Amino acid sequence: MKIGFIGGGNMAEAIIKGIVSRGEATSSVRKGLLVSEPREDRRQYLEKTYEIETTASNKQIVTSCDIIILAVKPQNMDSVVDEISEAVTADKSVVSIAAGITLAYLSSRLKTKKLVRVMPNTPALVQKGMTVMSLCECFSDRDIDVVREIFMSIGEVLTLPEKYMNAVTAVSGSGPAFISFFIEAMIEGGIKTGLNKDDAFTLAVQTAVGTAQLLDSGMSPSNLREMVTSPGGTTAAGLRAFEEKGFKDTVSFAIEAAKNRADELGKGRG
Repeated sequence: MKIGFIGGGNMAEAIIKGIVSRGEATSSVRKGLLVSEPREDRRQYLEKTYEIETTASNKQIVTSCDIIILAVKPQNMDSVVDEISEAVTADKSVVSIAAGITLAYLSSRLKTKKLVRVMPNTPALVQKGMTVMSLCECFSDRDIDVVREIFMSIGEVLTLPEKYMNAVTAVSGSGPAFISFFIEAMIEGGIKTGLNKDDAFTLAVQTAVGTAQLLDSGMSPSNLREMVTSPGGTTAAGLRAFEEKGFKDTVSFAIEAAKNRADELGKGRG
């Protein structure tokens, strides 16, 4: 089973790193990967770092690989699909990780029905990603298990109907940026209250990491919040400030704005 990536950017690299690590870096795993990337310096970097084969030809990916992962920006998808469409045969599995690109769009442009729409997120770079898949019903369990294994190498995987995918994009796709924005604000607040930058960074980031692990252990966000909050205490004062500034509404508006933008990116694409 040969896996090809069209596009060798950060997310493609994260998936490659996960596959290679999970495969215990065997030569057979590395030989099963092929990446097309227009930039020569990027190709050289991927070859040297992961000992994999690269090419400048998108068509070579299609003709050589069983699973084709479209790891390009949404605005570049039309040109890439036009370039490869004639070479994609019914036995090929095509996986898109581009925001807003629908299964209907891919189905209308490609000759295979073995299509998967995937939304991974940036923590995949450290194998802590959250990936959501939507797929056509024609997949056999064996074929989809192979695709699922690819993304399990970079974190957790969830399968949902496609109608939820733009909401997924807003929550988990854009979420790392939203959470980082909040942590930036915490750091700035720490500096304003007397901490130096490095200490404020360490405090904010480790608090975020520890909180995420607590929630991942099964504790609900509301229970954790209540555990930390004493009546009339410092946390209660801070939470009251959030409420006065409409923090929850702001977050909801941000999620909705991101989802709406994903809707816009998908317009005209099925």
